[in-house]
Amino acid sequence: MFRIWCKMWKDARLIKHTTICNDTDVNRTRKIFDAVDKLCGEWDLARPIWLDANVKEFKKHSRTRFGQDCFAETIDFDYLEIQVIEED
Repeated sequence: MFRIWCKMWKDARLIKHTTICNDTDVNRTRKIFDAVDKLCGEWDLARPIWLDANVKEFKKHSRTRFGQDCFAETIDFDYLEIQVIEED
């Protein structure tokens, strides 16, 4: 089972969270992108842009934060954080 914990933060408070599960046989990268796509559909968000800093942080810590600079639209929260919590 592959699970990603997605959290929305505003004013240093967790305002929304969910866990996205994926048990398909696709590679890790595809699972991550699929989870972000599913999250954005559920929460009615534009897909964030993966900046070099996001990719580097995710490779190192299996987690990253998407702030306003990662979204084409204005967001009403401080940042969106995703973190891998279980890998198969």
